[in-house]
This record gives sequence, structure tokens and C-alpha cells, in this order.
Amino acid sequence: MSDSISDRLGRLSPEIQAIMGVYALYWKLEETFDTIETDLSHPECHMLIKLDEPKRMGVLAADMLSVPSTITATADALEQAGYLARQRDPSDRRAWLLVLTEQGKGARDMLVSAAGDLFHKASGLNADETAEFARMASKIRDNVLKTGIPEGLKK
Repeated sequence: MSDSISDRLGRLSPEIQAIMGVYALYWKLEETFDTIETDLSHPECHMLIKLDEPKRMGVLAADMLSVPSTITATADALEQAGYLARQRDPSDRRAWLLVLTEQGKGARDMLVSAAGDLFHKASGLNADETAEFARMASKIRDNVLKTGIPEGLKK
């Protein structure tokens, strides 16, 4: 029999097909993210992407599924390289906000654009399909996080 892989996998349950699709997408994106031309480390890129607005270290740590002490070194490196600055939080002068500099905004814009292009190329989804996938993926993520952060996300 000369079934294609799509035919063979199409006979599996929708749940197994979804799991296999998520794994394939994850590994393809992991492989292709290294093609983004930047001198920044993965944690530095992750932090820049999460800094869509000025944030306190604790809020940023929560967004990155981490604790403030583990992201301090990344924030320090980005600040030293000119990508972000610390500013007093106007709502609480005792606290500090991490704020992207113009250099940081430019790097973030490039990363968001490149990641989006890589996602579309890897997934084969159009804009409407991507929006629907994002909605469903957010629901999945929220459900997973309700039960505690998975060990693989703590790294």
C-alpha cells in the first residue's frame, strides 16, 4: 500500500493529530528561530518580545513564567547593551519599570516580524487561520497554567 504520511496520520484521532501537529510546529520553530540574525541570546529575545509596554520586574517575570531573581541578569545585560532602561514607576516611586529604548524597540520590532514570518512559513496558516490558532492556543495555555507551570517552561 502506498498511503502518504498525511493519509496514514489522518486515520488517527483528532487529539493525536493535534498533538503531532503541535510537536512538529514546536520543533520546526525551535530549529528556525536560530536563523534570526541577532547577537541576542534566547532569554534576551524572549524578554524584548515580552516588553510590549513598560513593566515592573515582577510582572515581566510572571509574563516570562519565571521569578524576578532569574531574569535580573538578562535585564542587566539588555540595559548595559542599550536595549532597555530602568525608570521609576509613576504610580509607585519605590518601584522600577523596565522600558525599551529606541534601540530596544527596533530590535523588538525586528524579532516580532521575523518570528511572525517564521511561524507563517512553518505552519502554513493564513492570517485568519493564525488568529483562530492563536485564540485556541491561548485557551490551551491558560488551562495548562491553571494546573501549575510545566517543568519545561521553568527553564
